Amino acid sequence: MRSERLANQPTDLDSLPPRVLIVMPDQWPRALLRAALRERGYDAVGTRNLDSALRIRPYEFERGPVRLIIVDQPALTGDDNQMKQLLERHRAPATMLLSRSTQLIPEGGWRQILRRPLSIEDIVTASESLIPLDAEDRHPID
Repeated sequence: MRSERLANQPTDLDSLPPRVLIVMPDQWPRALLRAALRERGYDAVGTRNLDSALRIRPYEFERGPVRLIIVDQPALTGDDNQMKQLLERHRAPATMLLSRSTQLIPEGGWRQILRRPLSIEDIVTASESLIPLDAEDRHPID
């Protein structure tokens, strides 16, 4: 099984756009954020919750590794184990929390915490600061 997984792993991961995993229950904000990130050159994928995020494969043919996980606070169900599993599965990428101003910030070693209210552009700009792209890689990937 391990050799099969590695056989599907591309040899030059640095040449592929970095993947950004968005975990956000609300479909339209998730779709807008995904589109904005893809417009800048990130291979953004989205899921509604941590359960479905755990189904995202660490290695997919012709796709880079997940280098950033963006989590909207309502997606955190109180099961810290799921977030730990997700980070282990993707080899501890950078994490960003989109925090509610009326709730306490959950522990988690977040590299960046953005508090609402915020815009899609705020999240994209923060993503670019965490995993910057070279000038030649800044282009839409769709």
